[in-house]
Amino acid sequence: MPTLVSWNVNGVRSALGKGLLSVIEKRAPDVLCLQEIKASAEHVPGLALPFEHQFWHHAAKPGYSGTAILSKVKPIQVLRDFPKPHKHPEEGRVLAAEFAGCWLVNVYVPNSQRELLRLPYRQNEWDPALRGFLGELAEEKPVVVCGDFNVAHEEIDLANPAANRRNAGFTDEERGNFSTLLDAGFVDTFRHHHPGEKGHYSWWTYRMNARARNVGWRIDYFLVSKPLVKKVSNAFIWPEVTGSDHCPVGIELSAKL
Repeated sequence: MPTLVSWNVNGVRSALGKGLLSVIEKRAPDVLCLQEIKASAEHVPGLALPFEHQFWHHAAKPGYSGTAILSKVKPIQVLRDFPKPHKHPEEGRVLAAEFAGCWLVNVYVPNSQRELLRLPYRQNEWDPALRGFLGELAEEKPVVVCGDFNVAHEEIDLANPAANRRNAGFTDEERGNFSTLLDAGFVDTFRHHHPGEKGHYSWWTYRMNARARNVGWRIDYFLVSKPLVKKVSNAFIWPEVTGSDHCPVGIELSAKL
């Protein structure tokens, strides 16, 4: 049955130089969703990634943001960005693929940045747009949405919650919007399979030897609409996989895509 993996690679060309191909060969995901690819269209032909079906969504700004869905299974159709008309910057943050059994949506949610400069945009525009888009897709068929959500939902999802209150990624606004998304009919698959377990993170700052000390944040997720929960046989994080400041996260499904 299919294994779906999501990974913020912090630059796909950089990740290739740090063992990305080896990870793909050893772990053999059926679908790999990448965020923060930092690659333009002209870079893709030379990447030689071993997936028959590849879909890339580049940011207008070179070397910035971007997403990709790499799949062994051919999707029915692929959508880029929120439905038009939308007024969001062209940052390549939303990529959706329709399969026979579900929609798969890969997202790279905007970081609220230092001093929370981008929090109003995220809180009032981007998060509601994502929630609306997912809701529309869920009216057609079940939805799997994965990626870097740039938020630790609960205190259990980061090593130092008290020290990070009002920091980007752990504001009440970001956490509240994530709760609203779950309330709209989605389930955090990792927390569903690992309730109450501490010390599971997907991102660590490069500073202060944080990864070695496991002082991290869980900000990368696989969410599924409720009808799919029973078909998620496993949800996992691979903290031992290096090559980025994030590690891969994923799910195993008990049914075909």
